[in-house]
Amino acid sequence: MRGQGRKESLSDSRDLDGSYDQLTGHPPGPTKKALKQRFLKLLPCCGPQALPSVSETLAAPASLRPHRPRPLDPDSVEDEFELSTVCHRPEGLEQLQEQTKFTRKELQVLYRGFKNECPSGIVNEENFKQIYSQFFPQGDSSTYATFLFNAFDTNHDGSVSFEDFVAGLSVILRGTIDDRLNWAFNLYDLNKDGCITKEEMLDIMKSIYDMMGKYTYPALREEAPREHVETFFQKMDRNKDGVVTIEEFIESCQKIWRHGVSQGFS
Repeated sequence: MRGQGRKESLSDSRDLDGSYDQLTGHPPGPTKKALKQRFLKLLPCCGPQALPSVSETLAAPASLRPHRPRPLDPDSVEDEFELSTVCHRPEGLEQLQEQTKFTRKELQVLYRGFKNECPSGIVNEENFKQIYSQFFPQGDSSTYATFLFNAFDTNHDGSVSFEDFVAGLSVILRGTIDDRLNWAFNLYDLNKDGCITKEEMLDIMKSIYDMMGKYTYPALREEAPREHVETFFQKMDRNKDGVVTIEEFIESCQKIWRHGVSQGFS
């Protein structure tokens, strides 16, 4: 039973990264040397000694980052199997196709990119912030990245797996208007109590302005985030009770969207 579970784990990983095609059948069984080579490639993600430093992560693209394999007994294939289980193995490709709106090929491409940045198969909040900061070098994206991380971390376990990542991405890129609005509301509802307060919205706005940086043109005014929050609540808080519910948020956004569409055709 143990050996069978290992074979299924390997085939699922090959299927996701495109190195195995179910239509052609299983390839010949791997030799002891091949098993060692395969898992030595996986193992750098499983221990702190193998992880690149923060400066290496931010200064170099993934393809140029140093590769530091962990020292292992060369004859201990069993040790390599055991250590490799520390890495997170994603669900099967067919299951992810059913759960998202991505094609098989799109999932394979996304998985390769995810493995490149997160070899262990999961990303914690600090790593997520480091990766996200590469897109906004002119500002401080750490606070907004934390909010975004919490939106992807739907089970609140402190990590984002490949499944979490593609589930959120599928909603953002391929979801219906209601799906996207629900996802955005969850992002803005920082304490997840079912409503957005002015304090939460102000935190979001400040984090966005921090991410954009102080050297934008035209220069951003210090009072701009609070002004945006007031405008947001004037449009969204229908019953003027000081909070925005999911129903108010979706109804108001749809009304704004319909108005924009009608203006475009007029």
